[in-house]
Amino acid sequence: MDIGFHYIDAPKVNAKKQAFTMLELVMVIVVLGILAALALPRMERDGRQQAADNILSAIRYTQHLALLDDKTDPLNVQWQRRFWHIRFSSYTKDGQTLWFYTVSSSRDGDNNVDQDEAATDPSNGRLMFNANGDSAIDPNESPNIFIGEQYGITTVDFSACNVVTGASGVAPGNPQHIAFDHLGRPHRGIYNAGNNFATITQQNCVIRFGSPDFEDFSITIENQTGHAFINGQLES
Repeated sequence: MDIGFHYIDAPKVNAKKQAFTMLELVMVIVVLGILAALALPRMERDGRQQAADNILSAIRYTQHLALLDDKTDPLNVQWQRRFWHIRFSSYTKDGQTLWFYTVSSSRDGDNNVDQDEAATDPSNGRLMFNANGDSAIDPNESPNIFIGEQYGITTVDFSACNVVTGASGVAPGNPQHIAFDHLGRPHRGIYNAGNNFATITQQNCVIRFGSPDFEDFSITIENQTGHAFINGQLES
């Protein structure tokens, strides 16, 4: 019986097949590079859009609270200081100005935002409030209000948000804010308001937001109706 060893020829390496596989690898790398180049602008647009949607939702929520909570009080000359309002404030972190907002209704008529005056974020049940006025987020505070931390918002410009025709900017003692009455109409400068509706806006309010990470965007709040939308996105 033949018990000798039999040698099996090793399969021949196909040089052409190796070259084709390397070509495939190069093509995959090229395609991935193209996809990455296309994705980066989309990521920028998404960050910008997310920031705009966040702020627009907060403005509309503020108006919603005002529609449900009529602050009219003929016996209190300062009752218009209690309107529901969204207020934008800033702090400095690592040499950079970052922004956050709060949503509240003053109970005592002053311009401080106290914890028991803040609205509850319907998306997470936390307060739309920043106790320390900085980047520290307490467990009961909504992270959604920290638009500087989340989206890199470094500027909030109210210069095109007029109190009355011909008046612009921010009056002394009036941090940047927009308020709404029980009819949904926008008001500015409510921290010094009397009871004569002098703070109701006579022109559309345009608020511009800036970040080094993407192009500025702005939100318009129409006078009289309080309808808010992202400029360039009329269906927003």
